Amino acid sequence: METEGPRTDRLGVLLHQFDQAREMAHVRLKGLGDAEYLWEPAPGSWSVRRRDEALTPRAYGPGEWVIDKGAADIPANEYAEIARQAAGGMTVAKIAEDWSVSVERVEQVLAHTGEPEPDEVPLTTIAWRLGHLHSCFAGQWEWTFGERRHDPHLLVDFTPSAALELDRFWALVDRWRESVGTVTEEQLDTVGFSQYPYGSDPDDPFITVLAGANLEFIHHMAEIALLRDLWRARSGGRR
Repeated sequence: METEGPRTDRLGVLLHQFDQAREMAHVRLKGLGDAEYLWEPAPGSWSVRRRDEALTPRAYGPGEWVIDKGAADIPANEYAEIARQAAGGMTVAKIAEDWSVSVERVEQVLAHTGEPEPDEVPLTTIAWRLGHLHSCFAGQWEWTFGERRHDPHLLVDFTPSAALELDRFWALVDRWRESVGTVTEEQLDTVGFSQYPYGSDPDDPFITVLAGANLEFIHHMAEIALLRDLWRARSGGRR
């Protein structure tokens, strides 16, 4: 009996990539316990914390538990993207608004020559990585397929429970996947089909938004997988 081969249309390729990444991530996250979920691999790590214990100035969340978020800036690994945005016609003022930085900071980035200095960024917990992904997908779903009015920072009720977070996270990821599966060819090319306010989504064709969402999912899940390996190594092979 012949089976249907993989889709090779634009949306099909992105969906297949996402489905494979989700399957691998689901396997890698099995057995995640609370201690591992909240483990801080170094002092000062960003994590999910009680509101009055947050380490960062812009920690956010609607409830008792919030996710650390530092002062607004443009990291070195985004300098090239800032240059592309400016070359594509985005104004300095709009770039500054998207990144929540000053016009002067954007001008400084655009004037930079040579290789930028590596960013000095804090290590993050598995709870932070999952919470960050959860927040991103919740916000993008709301501002693409939802009512497009709720603050993305208030959509996810962060939790210290690994099991509860995973239940909520996979439900949200599957809702995103189901909605993306209905997108038409015309919508793929529509600039501003996503109006997610934190980033360039309103100025981009939706196909590039989808590619970016896949990249975000894949690279953060790879980081989580490595943190799980390090946790296992430090605990003598025990979960």
